[in-house]
Amino acid sequence: MHIYLPIAEISVNLFLILGMGGMVGFLSGLFGVGGGFLMTPLLIFIGVPPAVAVGTEANQIVASSVSGVIAHWRRGNVDFKMGAVLMVGGFVGSTVGVWAFAALREVGQIDLTIKLCYVIFLGIIGALMLNESARAIVKARSSTPRRTKLHQHTWFHGLPLKMRFRRSKLYISALLPLGIGFFVGILAALMGVGGGFIMVPAMIYLLGMPTGVVVGTSLFQIIFVTANVTFLQAVNTQTVDVVLALMLLAGAVVGAQIGSRFAGSLRGEELRGLLAVMVLGVCAKLGYDLVATPSDLFSINLDDGH
Repeated sequence: MHIYLPIAEISVNLFLILGMGGMVGFLSGLFGVGGGFLMTPLLIFIGVPPAVAVGTEANQIVASSVSGVIAHWRRGNVDFKMGAVLMVGGFVGSTVGVWAFAALREVGQIDLTIKLCYVIFLGIIGALMLNESARAIVKARSSTPRRTKLHQHTWFHGLPLKMRFRRSKLYISALLPLGIGFFVGILAALMGVGGGFIMVPAMIYLLGMPTGVVVGTSLFQIIFVTANVTFLQAVNTQTVDVVLALMLLAGAVVGAQIGSRFAGSLRGEELRGLLAVMVLGVCAKLGYDLVATPSDLFSINLDDGH
């Protein structure tokens, strides 16, 4: 059963889109990521224009994140104060990102920019996550486990404007989560991602948050940042395909609830390793598409950027 997408201007299989939404929603609840880092490339792979994939995926992330947050909030695993600080930085960053998105689209470079961003960031993050999870697995199997601190204090923690985050048991400068939120907000606008694949490691290793509250807090701030991106993209660039978004939402809400149920029953280092392999796989496919000779050497682009 095929449905026509008015903004993307292509026909897609309904069940394929529902299945993709469900898969990404499952990952949202399982890993605490919005899933856009996988869904946006998948949409590009099936023929959706990159600009439309980015603008629409931000909308889908909102629903999957709401569903995931509700599940984690019931377990008391959300630090709302930390999430609010991250959200403020994300609002500013996403606004700047949408402005840059519109400027790049105006000069015809947005498709290349989106793909390059994915190859660079997914390659770096995937390699770091795979290395970290491999080290954790080896350490866990060691016969002489050693007790280590949850996190090490660095000069970052000595910055001014300190705040106490009771749920995360932290007393750190608000500038650090603000900066992280700002950077992730820019990525949300340019790549159509919630930024969880960067936010989650940053919250653990830079902020020193307990792993138990990281997932729910990450999803909480993702809701508002991606909602801001969706609104600004719809107004400024008209790249949000409502029909595509609704189909993705339907699958994502169900998938997120299922994923959150599995989150507490699997080993963390093995989950991170699996996520790293998936990230590197998507990165390799996008990288190949950038350098491979296209089957059609000539094409006509009728998009004037308006």
